[in-house]
Amino acid sequence: MTELRCRKTETLEGDKGEEELQSEPDSQTAPNGADLNDRPVADNTEDEGSVASDGADGQEQKEDDGVKEEEAQDKQEEVNRQEPSIKKSRSTSNSVILQRLVKLFFGCLAAVACGMLYAVYLSTYHDRKFWFSSRQELEREITFQGGSGLYYYYYKHMLTAPSFERGFYELTIDNRTVSGQTVNAVERLSLYPELITSLIYRVTGSQDLMEPIYFYIGAVFGLQAVYVTALFVCSWVMSGTWVAGMLAVAWYVINRPDTTKVDHAIPLRDNWALPYFSCQVAALTGFLSNNINSATEMFCYLTMSATTFTFLLVWEHSHYVLFIQGLCLFLLDSFDLVPPRKMADIHKVYLSSLFLAYLFQFQNPALLSSPLLSLLISSVLARYFQQNMKMGPLVARLMKLFLHFYLVFTTGITFSYLVKKLIPVSESDFILKFFEVKFGLNTTTDFVTNFLLCQESFQTPSQDLFLRLTQASVLPFYFLVLLVCLLSTLQTIYRRLSGEPMKTNLRLEDGRIGEQPEVIYHVFHTLLFGGLALLFEGMKYLWTPYVCMFTAFGVCSPDLWMTVFRWLRLKSIHPVVLALILSTAVPTIIGFSLWREYFPRVLAELSELQEFYDPDTVELMNWIKTQAPMAAVFAGSPQLLGTVKLCSGWAVTSLPLHSDINLLRRSEDTYQVYAMRSAEDVYKILTSHKTNYVIIEESICNELSHNKGCRIKDLLDISNGHVVYDRGEIYSFSKHGRFCHEIKMNYSPYTNYFTRVFWNRSYHVYKVNSVISFQY
Repeated sequence: MTELRCRKTETLEGDKGEEELQSEPDSQTAPNGADLNDRPVADNTEDEGSVASDGADGQEQKEDDGVKEEEAQDKQEEVNRQEPSIKKSRSTSNSVILQRLVKLFFGCLAAVACGMLYAVYLSTYHDRKFWFSSRQELEREITFQGGSGLYYYYYKHMLTAPSFERGFYELTIDNRTVSGQTVNAVERLSLYPELITSLIYRVTGSQDLMEPIYFYIGAVFGLQAVYVTALFVCSWVMSGTWVAGMLAVAWYVINRPDTTKVDHAIPLRDNWALPYFSCQVAALTGFLSNNINSATEMFCYLTMSATTFTFLLVWEHSHYVLFIQGLCLFLLDSFDLVPPRKMADIHKVYLSSLFLAYLFQFQNPALLSSPLLSLLISSVLARYFQQNMKMGPLVARLMKLFLHFYLVFTTGITFSYLVKKLIPVSESDFILKFFEVKFGLNTTTDFVTNFLLCQESFQTPSQDLFLRLTQASVLPFYFLVLLVCLLSTLQTIYRRLSGEPMKTNLRLEDGRIGEQPEVIYHVFHTLLFGGLALLFEGMKYLWTPYVCMFTAFGVCSPDLWMTVFRWLRLKSIHPVVLALILSTAVPTIIGFSLWREYFPRVLAELSELQEFYDPDTVELMNWIKTQAPMAAVFAGSPQLLGTVKLCSGWAVTSLPLHSDINLLRRSEDTYQVYAMRSAEDVYKILTSHKTNYVIIEESICNELSHNKGCRIKDLLDISNGHVVYDRGEIYSFSKHGRFCHEIKMNYSPYTNYFTRVFWNRSYHVYKVNSVISFQY
């Protein structure tokens, strides 16, 4: 067969040569395109030679035909053998694509269903708790607790304005909120959620479909649905199964008192902002993953950009949260755990979002002095001066790494100091003083500092938080998942510092969950936010949701189980099979136990009618709306003044905003009605803020609390120097009685300065006399 193929090759080459030789005279005899058969016939010698050559060519042609037939048969047999394998590979690829599409469809369906069911659950629970649908408008507004109703007032203002443009302009030069001040309410209170919601309500023509208050709380509940959907997707992306997403949502709902504040204070900025942060974390998780294509990476990048900007826009504390996230990414970059290209893209997202937020927030100086911007600039400068940081042996890289940390933090502190000198920020010194007192480095008698330290959000969390998380079974599994991921991450860091490259195409058999960049990020994320949650109670709302997500990912991830089996060197049972079995069986058992124990409780919450009614506050607000003049200015506690502003629209002396040091100082002045001060002192303080009416609350005046040092009157006594220390006990002492008690006696000199105009069991309202009448 081989000889025939060689002969055939030689024959074909000979034929080609003859054809080329024949083509040359042909082209010469027929230059004008004439037919070759019309040439004149040659002599007899040429004819005989041509006959002989034709006979030889005919014999060679027969042999060539035989070779071609044999070769054609061989090719056909080879094609017949390859056809089944090609068909099999095509059918396998089609089945894999179909399987992925079905998995994606059901996963997306489950994510959307979880979000919608959670929104319906919140709406039903809210209606049952406050009897919301059966209340009047005033009673509904009072259910916005903790002074959060102030934000809803601006939403109402935008709807009552002649146009959106006119309403927006009035809020930028607001002189009817804080007495004696013209403020930009959009900038100071971060009112973009109310602006956007009111615009949508106007444009969509929802006036004929629902009341404004239902549209407002519906928007908040809708964002909470987005919140849990993002947690679902984040856990799904990391584990590869949407069962992890369902388990994350279940743990989130069960631990609702520790994951969200939407139950009692719907309009708070946290409830508007944290859903965007959750979407940003989910997009960042997908962006860091190595197993995505370019289209998915671009989608994650655009989503991350949009949500980062929105998060900065709607919450004044958002840049602090992004600073913690930036520290996590800085560690990933320093240990060379993520490609430099992706880190450069993330830096672009942060810088562009900060710049746009700075413009939209009317050149807010707090963003220029934010620690996030300092971290970004210092890390870029340090990387420029250390271009060979990720090269060299282990000891050299460790020394370069420590030098890199030193350069970044010293440069960041220097940049922040220079910015604060060029652009004075009033809160900077106060924040430093606050942390000094919080960590026991200093003591103070300042009312504002001690007042903030006594707020629940800034106190150390109690053991009840960890007890609740343990009872819901999330905390034990969380520690196990965190331990495995942390140890695997430390192994990866050691390998990278030793010069070993990271594997981008990991297989399940590798058992290296710590080499996935998205997993490493979430390990750093949960450690940093968990450390802050151990110091501040309010940080649990940023930590607990991701504890639920991270734990659900871990127990449902075959990679985590495979990592454990690789460490244990399991050989009796195939580790891959066992990992797949456990990643399905363990979450199934957990889900069944949670369903059995907590599902009846959830149904009981929805069926139980809770009684929430505050007749004294309703009576006070009705009196203010009907009896007080429109130009009146009210003084009182910030939480109550937020409700007064919401229900009546009258001007107030302070607002329930803990991020503004000037408003906190004004609150300290109005709180003096609960101090041991003379009537003349209190009168001068109130008139300096142009106060017409002051509201005294019985709950503050007669406050009984186990934490004695955190009562308002105790803080005031310490600030005013009206305390005596005796054998470790604190006693209040002053030549004047407590103002809120003495004024109720209705005798001079209190009646000279104040006149009682309204009272009930909870509130006493006194008019501040414009003309002092001296009666004895």
